[in-house]
Amino acid sequence: MHPVAYIPSPSQGVWHLGPVPLRAYAIMIILGIVAAVWLGERRWAAKGGTPGVIIDVAVWAVPFGLVGGRLYHVVTDYQRYFGEDGDPVRALEIWKGGLGIWGAVALGAVGAIIGCRRRGISVLALGDAVAPGIALAQAIGRWGNYWNQELYGRPLDTFWALKIDENHRPMLDGGPGLDPKYADVATYHPTFLYESLWCVGVAILVIWADRRYKLTHGRAFALYVAAYTVGRGWVEALRIDDAHHVLGLRLNDWTSIIVFAGAVAYLYLARGRTGPENVGAPATAAEPPAAVPATEEPAAKTEPPDGATAEAAVEPTEEEPAAKPAAKDETVQDEATGARAPETGEPGAESGEPAPTAGGEPEPVPATAEEPPAPEAKAVEAEEVDEPESEPEAESEGEPEAEAPAEGPAADVPDEAGKNEADGAAGHDRVEKGEPVKDGK
Repeated sequence: MHPVAYIPSPSQGVWHLGPVPLRAYAIMIILGIVAAVWLGERRWAAKGGTPGVIIDVAVWAVPFGLVGGRLYHVVTDYQRYFGEDGDPVRALEIWKGGLGIWGAVALGAVGAIIGCRRRGISVLALGDAVAPGIALAQAIGRWGNYWNQELYGRPLDTFWALKIDENHRPMLDGGPGLDPKYADVATYHPTFLYESLWCVGVAILVIWADRRYKLTHGRAFALYVAAYTVGRGWVEALRIDDAHHVLGLRLNDWTSIIVFAGAVAYLYLARGRTGPENVGAPATAAEPPAAVPATEEPAAKTEPPDGATAEAAVEPTEEEPAAKPAAKDETVQDEATGARAPETGEPGAESGEPAPTAGGEPEPVPATAEEPPAPEAKAVEAEEVDEPESEPEAESEGEPEAEAPAEGPAADVPDEAGKNEADGAAGHDRVEKGEPVKDGK
């Protein structure tokens, strides 16, 4: 039976670089591991885990998985290695194929538990993260069976059938000869391709279900196991390679049934499990985001507003004592002129009023503005007075500060002791301008 169109098998599956052989089967396994770690890292980071954890755990899980897969294959096909015509040394020839997925997952899980305990994280959370990656690794690894021309199915006459060379077709039980039933059959079911496509679908299913239903606490991994076993069951039914049968079913079919039941039972029992998972602290968690603003906030409060100076910053403290004596309305009589000026507590500091001397003549004081400054500018005006020495002199004599009237100075000066109102006003004007006042002039 030779169909017109078919999938050709590779002419060889090993290349030699000098003494080092490069086997396609091993390359497919390595590519599958890389894909699983890459996808697992992305999903682990999405859970909030520390980057690099999947690689660290894979250092333990991958070797355990390879040993477990080989052990499962050797145990289930022990007659090939320990039978009458078997060779125990062949059990170590892993490059020739023969890895059981059930043993790989079981013993690989033991390695994963060791790695998770060393990192202090939940193995269930990690299983959920790597579940689609494991399915993707299986999809890639199945192409190793294609390069080795093994694990194909029943004869098939169609365009997607796989052509198998004569030296790779089924042999007689217990003999080196070719089975007469398949001597003239060249094309078979490409079960490796069926299982590869099924595993890709399982990976997509787990990713979608995890996003849709938030599968945690091992439920995503259980979904992967249940979905894979369904496909493995019907693919296993197509295969014609030697296998042990129990009650009419291949041993791998029974394994699929048992594992499927266990996965579904776990999905049911864990359906209500919620809460946080121990995925470890992310790398950036050691630096609290609020630390920098907390140290900058006090410095921002101490800075003056834009455009302000050091003098304006202390304006409220200097303005308050200057405003208090303004409420006083008492007057002091000038001994030379008889004019009385309002009493404010300190002579001449802000109003320009001359301080009296022992000779009866006032000490001249530089003139200031006729109108008193606004309260907001008093702090700056006080620094522009040429002779601040008048303040301690007034304090030693016990006389309060004098402040100019708010409106016209001459209008508020009272007339006493028979002095003319106009003379008192003129004398006061000269005082305001800083000129010395003489008797009656």
